[in-house]
Amino acid sequence: MKPTVLVVDDDDDVRAVTVAGLRDRFHVLEAENGRRALELLEHEPIDVVVTDVIMPGISGFHVMRSAKRCRPAPKVLLVSGFASALVDAQLPPGSFLPKPFRLAELERAVERLIES
Repeated sequence: MKPTVLVVDDDDDVRAVTVAGLRDRFHVLEAENGRRALELLEHEPIDVVVTDVIMPGISGFHVMRSAKRCRPAPKVLLVSGFASALVDAQLPPGSFLPKPFRLAELERAVERLIES
């Protein structure tokens, strides 16, 4: 059975490309905002969350904190084009990927999180 990855991004084009790039290797769910991501986290077993950091309303940081409370807790990969958003985040290695990224980089990052 394929691991489940939740892709969260308010940019429809970025989300669509990301979902399409991961769909061959993973079961992919998608959320257009943080609120929808929280709903899916509550009702779906998810192995990895790939979330944009800067989104209107509920941020990727909030999604990450909420994911940590799930049992079992999915791994979280934050993606952002704004490195300044991560200055004080103290993220563990391998939990951040800067935008723009290549789909192969994203796929490797997700695989590493699943294996860890």
